[in-house]
Amino acid sequence: MPERIYIRTENGLYRIEAEAVRIGTDLLVYIWGGDRPHIGSVAAAQPRPSLEAPSRVSATASVLTYPGHKEDVLVKDAAELLAAELKTSVVVTAGIHWENLDEAGIKEIVTLCQELIHELLKKLKSLKGA
Repeated sequence: MPERIYIRTENGLYRIEAEAVRIGTDLLVYIWGGDRPHIGSVAAAQPRPSLEAPSRVSATASVLTYPGHKEDVLVKDAAELLAAELKTSVVVTAGIHWENLDEAGIKEIVTLCQELIHELLKKLKSLKGA
């Protein structure tokens, strides 16, 4: 598997970018976008048997969010999805910022981030042969 995978998604108004780096069998993902990319939140997830169906793999995550930042749900969801699907420990960090975003803009960015994570997962699985 390559050391790094870069991916981006955009809709004309907004562009979100990410890079994934393998560290041994673990995975580090960083996501950024906007006019002031930064580190706003970090989630660390590890796979575990699902509480609902122990034969399935799920994941649990811990999240750290800097005051005033709102990327916590994004990083938690991404880290848990990637950890469960790839069956490895995952750290995801994100910092996305555009000035004066309205509710519609926030929804667009959330949708782009979800698309980005699913595309990243698809690439990682294809490289892993999973």
